[in-house]
Amino acid sequence: MSVLCRRSLLIGTAALALAGCKSSRTTATAPSAALPPAPSPALGYSIGNYGAMSDRFPIDAVDTSRIEPQFLRREVAYATKEPPGTIVIDPYAHFLYFVQPGGTAIRYGVGVGKQGFSWSGTATINSKQEWPDWYPPKEMIERRPDIKPQLTQLQSGIGMHGGPGNPLGARAMYLWQNGKDTLYRIHGTVEPYSIGQSVSSGCIRMINQDAIDLYNRTPVGTRVVVLGSGGAKTS
Repeated sequence: MSVLCRRSLLIGTAALALAGCKSSRTTATAPSAALPPAPSPALGYSIGNYGAMSDRFPIDAVDTSRIEPQFLRREVAYATKEPPGTIVIDPYAHFLYFVQPGGTAIRYGVGVGKQGFSWSGTATINSKQEWPDWYPPKEMIERRPDIKPQLTQLQSGIGMHGGPGNPLGARAMYLWQNGKDTLYRIHGTVEPYSIGQSVSSGCIRMINQDAIDLYNRTPVGTRVVVLGSGGAKTS
């Protein structure tokens, strides 16, 4: 399946306590007016934060002007029978949805390689990896001798250590079905400007900031639905 991610499976904030000071005298004060709740972002507007991030490795800010606006993370109305917490991937529209209560979803733009169109159905996230190692297949190494200097002997074979230059990016989620690896992955990317496009290789790639956001929302065991050519319906 994936040329970029095949075999790669082998592998709060502290609250600040404010101490009150006692006084021997008290002064009566007028009750303060209740502040109105902060408004929630309107549906359809970008909620993604694409600034630089500190992680195990630094993550650069993304120039969002180079990405079509619809592919930036946002909350949208989304009609589906899938329960909240489900991931729905529409590879043909280049969208990934994280289903929320109330008929909404967080929608992320994705890049899809030819392997991303080769499988559809229902799976679960069997494992997750931060800064995953990459194990390109032998066929790719033979076809791309230029990548050989970047590869080394790792625990599970010839590959590349996780890091800023790794094609799997900052996070990867591995999909299994009926106890077997589908070889289908959701992962970050070192090419954020390919989001929204059908790229030459890979599974489902996301902007690193989005991959981290999704990774933090989805525990192992999360249900994932990959749509076929019929696509998803949104309102």
